[in-house]
Amino acid sequence: MDADRLRALLLTLPHVTETLQWGASLVFWVGDKAIGGKMFTVLSLDQNSIGRGRSVISFAAGPTRFPDLLEREGLHPAPYLARAHWIAAEHWQVFRNPEWESELRAAHALILAKLPPRTRATLALPAAQQRRLIADRHKLLSQKSIPPKP
Repeated sequence: MDADRLRALLLTLPHVTETLQWGASLVFWVGDKAIGGKMFTVLSLDQNSIGRGRSVISFAAGPTRFPDLLEREGLHPAPYLARAHWIAAEHWQVFRNPEWESELRAAHALILAKLPPRTRATLALPAAQQRRLIADRHKLLSQKSIPPKP
């Protein structure tokens, strides 16, 4: 597995969006962040820091799967997100490709199930209506971030 193949896989999952955050990290969300979506995977694009204590990817594992994954060589609690049962992988060889697929689909399903009812209702709207609602929400959020003129 590598970052490009993983990105292609994640973008095929229902209601997934991506953002570039924290310098060089691709964050994958179930539902757009503007409507209350939640992240389920963070993929590091910074090749210089990988292998020097940084992970290539972090993902939601859930309380049931979390302890089992910690037993595996190359996996550890994700910094800042361990309390939410997130796992970080030091390298791509931690899993074979089918296992990566399975773990990340499970992370997606776990977070989708945790979305608030209002967000799930928005995701159930027809695609055009959903896009319009998300665009309106982005517009509103961008207006709030601009300080008013004195």
